[in-house]
Amino acid sequence: MTLEFLFDFGSPNAYFAHKVIPDIEKRTGRKFTYVPVLLGGIFKATNNKPPMIAFGGIKNKMEYEMLETKRFIKHHGLTKFQFNPNFPVNTLLVMRGAVAALLDGNLPKYVDAVMRHMWEDGKKMDDPEVASAALDAAGLDGARVIARTQDGDVKQRLADNTANAVERGAFGIPTFFVGTEIYFGKNTLREVEDEILRVKSAA
Repeated sequence: MTLEFLFDFGSPNAYFAHKVIPDIEKRTGRKFTYVPVLLGGIFKATNNKPPMIAFGGIKNKMEYEMLETKRFIKHHGLTKFQFNPNFPVNTLLVMRGAVAALLDGNLPKYVDAVMRHMWEDGKKMDDPEVASAALDAAGLDGARVIARTQDGDVKQRLADNTANAVERGAFGIPTFFVGTEIYFGKNTLREVEDEILRVKSAA
């Protein structure tokens, strides 16, 4: 069984999913593979738009989205979350950094660090100096990671991941795959867990 979490740090819902996934892994005994993609690239390829733009003119829609988010935070006890005051943050730098961390074997530690600095500490993570200092504080080599974001293999891997995500049906973040089954949005995590258990039982 392959379990994949397609993520971009620019999505608060990716943060929420990241915080909930460990409990799902404990309950199911299965681990997720984290796949770095570029949300802006997915939006461009699918003609999608951020919720604030897509739904901004719909009366009551964004208010309900905020209510749903508050419920999710309360249900899962995600009390450290705060909306990043620098939003929207251009995530090209940190997503390339995620690919570099993946290739270097440091992705879990890197993801934890960037998620925390983005959605708990409110850092401007598209600033190379800020990002480098944040990574250093997390015990990573910030200067090395920032330098690696300019490597051709890193750039190509992120582009390929993004194109592959669209080819497989992704149009936004967070996206999950259980085998070939696709799920979108943090609120499908219960369905994702049910599918994991179904496949596990069938095997």
